Amino acid sequence: MRNVIILAMALASTYSHAAPAILSEYAAQAKQANPAFNGFSAERGKALYYRETVQNGKNISCASCHSADPRQPGKTPAFRSIEPMATSVTPSRFSDNKKVEKWFRRNCDDVFKRECTALEKGDFLTYLSSVK
Repeated sequence: MRNVIILAMALASTYSHAAPAILSEYAAQAKQANPAFNGFSAERGKALYYRETVQNGKNISCASCHSADPRQPGKTPAFRSIEPMATSVTPSRFSDNKKVEKWFRRNCDDVFKRECTALEKGDFLTYLSSVK
């Protein structure tokens, strides 16, 4: 039983940051788009998280729904609760690649009216993994 608990704790700690597989995939895509790509940036990811666009006369950003502090829960426009984005608070947040892609596709279109690039996605995940 003790070994099972130790294994479970070890596995849980591997999900404390964005899943390495998805970051590797985004890195390969970013390198293909720009051979000079040299890694993701938490600073650029933070700028993306707070970047405002105007929709229907209102300024919106990722932080509009997900909270100005990624460690805090957010709310959808329909007042549904959103778990904190920071992996320090929600360790399994980015562990399912399909869900990550689904939400990037939906939210990038809602906020930026376009698909986010692989560089932006990697920067965004890197930022949210750095928030303690």
